[in-house]
Amino acid sequence: MENPVIAAVKDEEGLAKALESDCNTIFLLASTILTVEDLVRRVQQAGKVAMVHLDLVEGLSNREIAVDALIKAARPDGIISTRPTQVRRARHQGLITVQRAFILDSMSITSIYPQLAVGKPDFVEILPGIMPRIITEVSQGTHIPVIAGGLIKYKDEVVGAIRAGAVAVSTTCPAVWAM
Repeated sequence: MENPVIAAVKDEEGLAKALESDCNTIFLLASTILTVEDLVRRVQQAGKVAMVHLDLVEGLSNREIAVDALIKAARPDGIISTRPTQVRRARHQGLITVQRAFILDSMSITSIYPQLAVGKPDFVEILPGIMPRIITEVSQGTHIPVIAGGLIKYKDEVVGAIRAGAVAVSTTCPAVWAM
């Protein structure tokens, strides 16, 4: 991966900055069924990979059919989801898949492995991404590449996550995108 920093965007201002950044991949964290097509098109026209957070597309259900609807509506390069069945469906449809996992306690870590076995994503995104020990533990516990996301605001946090075993970091902080 050329640039291990992924621009995560929630609004128009963030998208405009991300499109101008050196980031190769953009995580679209906020959209509606009416806006997602335009957002994906803009990202792809800029020569970047468009990853849509499926769970956060307003107007889509939490069922597997939402994956098919998103593909038909917007043709993204991939999806992000906390739902293993949607990750599995997207993978079967040929999309790049990221399964997002919020690590809150030891039970969260234990439960992530069976969920990954269902979804079989291309990547697992661990949030918050400022936990090097947890990144190492998950990286060593699965063959799935780890993306660290959430609360990353400084270069040393990016470096720490990469050193801990993450292949990339996602962040909404434009200052980090310039690394």
